[in-house]
Amino acid sequence: MSAAVQDFSELTCPECGHVKRERMPTDACQYFYDCQGCGMVLKPKAGDCCVFCSYGTVPCPPIQIARAQGADAPGCCA
Repeated sequence: MSAAVQDFSELTCPECGHVKRERMPTDACQYFYDCQGCGMVLKPKAGDCCVFCSYGTVPCPPIQIARAQGADAPGCCA
C-alpha cells in the first residue's frame, strides 16, 4: 500500500452528529457502523461502497488508491 494512503477517518453520524476516529479496513468494505452516540446503524449512501466513503473525512483505502492511479473509482467492492 502506498505511503500516501490514509488508514484513519473520522465518521460523523448524520442523526446525532457524534464524531469518532476509526481505522479503516484495507481489505474489505465496511457496510455497517454502529454510532456510539445514538446507536443508529449507519449504512453507505447510494453510490458509495462503504460507510467511510459516505460519512468519513477520508474515503476508504481502495478508493484512495484508485484515485491516486487516476482511475475512476467504481466502488472498492465492485
